Amino acid sequence: MAELGKRNTLTVVKQVDFGLYLDGGELGEVLLPKRYVPCDVQVGDEIEVFLYLDSEDRPIATTEQPLAMVGEAQLLKVVAVNRAGAFLDWGLPKDLLVPYAEQAEPMEEGKSYVVYLYLDHVKNRITASSRLHRHLGETSAWLKAGQKVALLIASKTELGYKAVVDGHCIGLLFHGEVFRPLQPGDRVTGYVKAIRPDGKIDLTLQPLQQAPQQARDALSQRILDDLKQNNGVSTLTDKSPPEEIYAKFHVSKGNYKKALGGLYKKRLISIERDRITLNKGAG
Repeated sequence: MAELGKRNTLTVVKQVDFGLYLDGGELGEVLLPKRYVPCDVQVGDEIEVFLYLDSEDRPIATTEQPLAMVGEAQLLKVVAVNRAGAFLDWGLPKDLLVPYAEQAEPMEEGKSYVVYLYLDHVKNRITASSRLHRHLGETSAWLKAGQKVALLIASKTELGYKAVVDGHCIGLLFHGEVFRPLQPGDRVTGYVKAIRPDGKIDLTLQPLQQAPQQARDALSQRILDDLKQNNGVSTLTDKSPPEEIYAKFHVSKGNYKKALGGLYKKRLISIERDRITLNKGAG
């Protein structure tokens, strides 16, 4: 069955001067305008198209790929605001509506927001919403601690960052788990840190494959190896910005400071304000 807001493979049933008509099943015959018709397509051929509604709310087909489809979340830019709501550029001639009731905060022209696309069955139109919790669950029966996931950063909160997890639910990345700049719309690899008793999902940017002490020991050895390779000196100290630490070792500043502290207690390194130094005999 042909679905609005998604890609469909449809059969050509009629050819006219201004395009092709495709068999849309319950949607009836759907026009593919001439400018989108591939060369050498004949009646009876199948063609992959995206279905949406034109300016008169009639189903129409295109071979163009929109920036997002129904059932997906994406960062999209507001191109206009009027009494109906905000309109987003999603890569098609007709802009995508976000009604006021579906805006988590009043949207402003020129700004971008992470939205979820859904089919409004009452008004039979493709609609977007920045109220992600209305359309995506905050629990998942399919996730478990330690699982690697794809994250879409949705918004910043007092606790951290809300993120869409694998495109189908929402989790929370606490500020303490973030060690590099993040913005709504960023796509990053993450991990499920824990599933809370209420089923909600805590996230982290670091894998949980090792026990804490094992991970700390592995990081300590990497720091020592780096010092040995750089004449025993590094300017990456416990005062360095979190993003610089992450760029070098892919760990949080907190974990890096703990590793330095352990090496210092073992008298393997010296820590100064602007550098750390490998002690003699530590190599």
